[in-house]
Amino acid sequence: MPLRAKVTLPAWRTGSRMFASAEATPTEDLLKPQKDDDPDDVIFTNNYGVRSIELNRPKKLNSLNGSMARKIIPRLQEWSRSELAGVVVIKGAGRAFCAGGDVAALAQWNKSGPEGQQASCDYFGLEYKLDHLIATYSKPYVAFMDGITMGGGVGLSIHAPFRIATENTLFAMPETTIGFFPDVGASFFLPRMEGELGTYLALTSEQLKGVDVFYHNIATHYIHSSTLSQLENRLAELQFPDYMDLQQRHKIINATIEEYSTGLPAERPAISGELRKTIDRVFSRDQPNIHAILASLKEVEEGDKSPEQLKKWATRTIETLGTRSPIAVAVALRQMRVGRSWSIAQTFQREYDIASEFMKHPDFVEGVTARLIERKKERPNWQPNTLDDVRAQDVDKFFQRQSDLPLISEGAYKEYPHAWIGLPKEQEIVTTFAGKTHDEALKELLEKYAGKQGVREKVAEVLERFNRV
Repeated sequence: MPLRAKVTLPAWRTGSRMFASAEATPTEDLLKPQKDDDPDDVIFTNNYGVRSIELNRPKKLNSLNGSMARKIIPRLQEWSRSELAGVVVIKGAGRAFCAGGDVAALAQWNKSGPEGQQASCDYFGLEYKLDHLIATYSKPYVAFMDGITMGGGVGLSIHAPFRIATENTLFAMPETTIGFFPDVGASFFLPRMEGELGTYLALTSEQLKGVDVFYHNIATHYIHSSTLSQLENRLAELQFPDYMDLQQRHKIINATIEEYSTGLPAERPAISGELRKTIDRVFSRDQPNIHAILASLKEVEEGDKSPEQLKKWATRTIETLGTRSPIAVAVALRQMRVGRSWSIAQTFQREYDIASEFMKHPDFVEGVTARLIERKKERPNWQPNTLDDVRAQDVDKFFQRQSDLPLISEGAYKEYPHAWIGLPKEQEIVTTFAGKTHDEALKELLEKYAGKQGVREKVAEVLERFNRV
């Protein structure tokens, strides 16, 4: 039976701002229910060993707000201590998993001045605490990325050990379109994507669909949406002995999800072959700034040897970058360069500082108002208006503050401890095939990944791209 989402712990009585109470800890103060919180925006359900979280704002595409986060955090804490809770599942009602944070509300707050800007900062502090809790969670956590999964929805799923894509999945980090930067831990996961895909997605806000989300290891599994409810019921039947550690439990859940794999709709992702090689070259870490990236795109666009399809892609990418917030693009590029060295804890602390700086910048209100509220087709009035107008000191400001946002849980790893659950990384594929016959190397990978769906297809694409066929 669904449980009412309302939480009534004494330490979290009504209150407002993040450090407003001298008696409560920062986390307790932040979790206090607000008078306008919707009691039904999150539904919690117990089904034997499964504890499910259903985001329940379908008309808003399940956009995450403070009301929802204030309910989810204490539930996760409660379940982490429960011997009866074996697996946590998070999903969304309707056609979206979660389309992002409720930034329209934040933009309205910001218009009221410093107090409203602080309220927006408080929201990001709450959201990042939740994301870090998920990233360091002590129980198996499964995210059904069925439908639109963007921004804040990515934060609720990308750090989970199990991330399931379906034919409905639509993934993006669209922040540069609204005068913001890729947050919710994007500083951690995007720079760790293979090649320069992470930088490309961060700057352009490009979308990935369906099985491509799986091929690029954003999702760990791909199954058809019609089987999700059956999978959830199957997970509820799993029982784990007390002596079994988290990795052993993950192996059982991984094998269980694989039982519902019914084939892939494409043999390779849309971004592959020459396009993938071009992205890796154009957005390379060797490029010193956004102007060098634009110059490389221009070379592809005008190159005599460039295929027509790549020329069109380069033209479209140049035009896309020209419509994005210049300061947001410049900050995102710096973020992709430095985020690779941050731990998972530092990631959310530094992103809180960057978000706080953006709340004072006019581009956030301008972008959200133009793109999401008024839905204007023309380019927003960005400040500064072009990439040429962005100065290095303008970008530096976003990385100077260090407030050390207090986090709920401990955990400061620099690589995901559950990276083995997805498809093999391309470097592992190239290394495995070095000095071995094709059949020997492929057999080795298939055995290591227990015959996982997608291994053969990814191996074929990687070997072809690296000229190792």
